[in-house]
Amino acid sequence: MLLAVLFTNTEGNILVERFQGVPTEERLHWRSFLVKLGADNLRRAKNEELFVASHKSVYIVYTMLGDVSIYVVGKDEYDELTLSEVIYVITSSVKDACGKPPTERLFLDKYGKICLCLDEIVWKGLLESTDKSRIRRLTRLKPPTDV
Repeated sequence: MLLAVLFTNTEGNILVERFQGVPTEERLHWRSFLVKLGADNLRRAKNEELFVASHKSVYIVYTMLGDVSIYVVGKDEYDELTLSEVIYVITSSVKDACGKPPTERLFLDKYGKICLCLDEIVWKGLLESTDKSRIRRLTRLKPPTDV
């Protein structure tokens, strides 16, 4: 199961978080642990360089994309290889939504589209889709039309 997907800015502030199967009282621990993990390791990371960690029998894969850090946490069948695939799909979808590796401002401007992409990739703790063209097609935002 995918336990968490988090996006943070360079200061460690949470931009988007999705927890599944994590009790509410443990979420604060996970937030602070992941932000500290990123602060220690992502400072001089290259864009999209993957980092892997393990904590309490779960796997964590995280990376930096532009000014945004992305963390994916999984357990059981979602080992580091599967999480690497998940984070690859997430980073490519974010780049598609933003048109380039995002700054914090661009990420927040495209927040709705990024959340839609995330919903198509991960649903209720399970990997839903990795097909980039399918995700793009399902998350097309059309402006409202007058009837």
